[in-house]
Amino acid sequence: MFVTRRILVDMLLKYINRTIDLSNLVDWAEEMLREADFEEGYFELIRDILARIGLADVREFGLTWDDCYDYLHRLGYDVKVELLEVK
Repeated sequence: MFVTRRILVDMLLKYINRTIDLSNLVDWAEEMLREADFEEGYFELIRDILARIGLADVREFGLTWDDCYDYLHRLGYDVKVELLEVK
């Protein structure tokens, strides 16, 4: 498997939008650290973010909204939150 910045962004968005839970995100990050190659030119950035996500299931580390915001920004994206009323 090959991990790009966009794939990592998509996984973070899935977590933020609750289409995957924290344990699935952590499992994915750990597997990518073991098995995947990373986008050329972004090896350290992707590896560092995946490593941090891989620790998110440990209480002392966790994964906060600020963490996600920071990761997305470092990956080249600005975050804009839109509120939708539940129907």
